Amino acid sequence: MAVLRLDVQRNIERLQDLYLLNPSKYSTLEEILEKEVEDNTAKKVDSCARAVLWLSRSMDFTIALLQRLEEDSDQKCFGQLVESAYMVTLKPWHGWISSAAYKIAMKLIPDRKMFISLLVGKCQDYAALKEEIRKLAKLLQPFLDDIHAMMAKFRLDRLKST
Repeated sequence: MAVLRLDVQRNIERLQDLYLLNPSKYSTLEEILEKEVEDNTAKKVDSCARAVLWLSRSMDFTIALLQRLEEDSDQKCFGQLVESAYMVTLKPWHGWISSAAYKIAMKLIPDRKMFISLLVGKCQDYAALKEEIRKLAKLLQPFLDDIHAMMAKFRLDRLKST
């Protein structure tokens, strides 16, 4: 998870850095994407457009995984839930290097009980966690839909990794 967390952090920092260059000019994601499309830099590996794209895809994966965890009543092993979420959210966009990294990461995931205990913490039970997952998904989905629509508007929604 540390590698994923570092990747997410780098993408956020890339957006923050550009924003801080000129907060009035880059006050929205759309303005950032528009600038990069105009400059022909949006499809570059280190672009803010790619940062937005992969942040949204990471959130798609996270929401899909949490929803599967919330819906599944201990029927499937955690690895199956991760695999299912990965197949519909990230796999279509991963090249061979990213797919290979995913396969390695799959060997390092915790078991279901450990993962749930990390999410639940000390002050919550599993039923409360399930309700929180439902609320989170309901809150985030409209934002993700807007981001996906914006990426499609600029024709940046089909970019793949290596």
